[in-house]
Amino acid sequence: MPKTLNPLELIARRWQPSAAFVRRAALVTVVMAVIIVVTGGAVRLTQSGLGCSTWPTCTPDSLTPTPAMGINGLIEFGNRMLTYVLCAVVGVFIIAARARHPRRRSLTRLGWAQFWLVMSNAVVGGITVLTGLNPYIVSSHFLAATALLTVAVLSWKRASEGDDAPCDVVARPVRQLAWLLVGATGALTVIGTVVTGAGPHAGDARKVHRIPLDWQEITQLHVDFVYIVVGLSVALWFTLRAVKAPAAPRRMTLELFACLALQGVIGYVQYFMGLPEIVIGFHMLGSTLVWIWVLRLCLSLRDRGPLLEENPGEPAPTDGRGAPEPQPAAALNP
Repeated sequence: MPKTLNPLELIARRWQPSAAFVRRAALVTVVMAVIIVVTGGAVRLTQSGLGCSTWPTCTPDSLTPTPAMGINGLIEFGNRMLTYVLCAVVGVFIIAARARHPRRRSLTRLGWAQFWLVMSNAVVGGITVLTGLNPYIVSSHFLAATALLTVAVLSWKRASEGDDAPCDVVARPVRQLAWLLVGATGALTVIGTVVTGAGPHAGDARKVHRIPLDWQEITQLHVDFVYIVVGLSVALWFTLRAVKAPAAPRRMTLELFACLALQGVIGYVQYFMGLPEIVIGFHMLGSTLVWIWVLRLCLSLRDRGPLLEENPGEPAPTDGRGAPEPQPAAALNP
């Protein structure tokens, strides 16, 4: 009796996506992760965090918002619906990575990691509503979205490189400096969530619990870490020039400077203008771009060999378990 194949294996037998398609699918997951962060911020900044009064339904009696809930209900519910779009995008990436021949398990694992992060963040979002926008849960909701963005960037990078063992393109101390930059930027992001949790934009027009800290003092700590990140970026750029590193990481360092400069301008504008909502939204977008470029810069300091760009015209035969069928010696050595 023939063994039943799982749906992903059946797709892999009938569809062979190109390497370029897999890369594009990975890039789309990055874009969607950024959109989720920005739209999540829009929910808070429009005071729509409790636009739907419960979860997983919108009200105790309705799955969708009612006319009485107004624009806030539509904004909150619309953000929830984006989760399904994100799941679809991640699903396309998982299917494309699984169908690609030869099979790359690292890509499919990263795809499934994205899927489970989406699911877990949906649950955290529900807890956020059920707890009345508890600021600690709100912060964890943003950090989970940042974790999703991190895995999406890793997937995009892996979809663009080969499967050789990682080989450093610079000396180990240089890579350690790059990882220090990643750590400082991560700390900057965490402190930013504390600023949000202590600040005036609670996500709802009613008075809700805030983190009991002076948000202006926390903002100053946030600014201090901005200077640390900028200093580390400058140090890394000079170091890469000194060791004659490849052009790609040096170019990415300059691109990171541009992101940091733009983010700094937006940060000062929002502070001196009294935290207008639209400027805070751009600041959240800038934070995602800074994080993406820091990760890309660090990942560019190692090489995993070239990627095989194209598949053979027909999918390789399998043994029924998804593994390539052994080929005769004559076929392997024409």
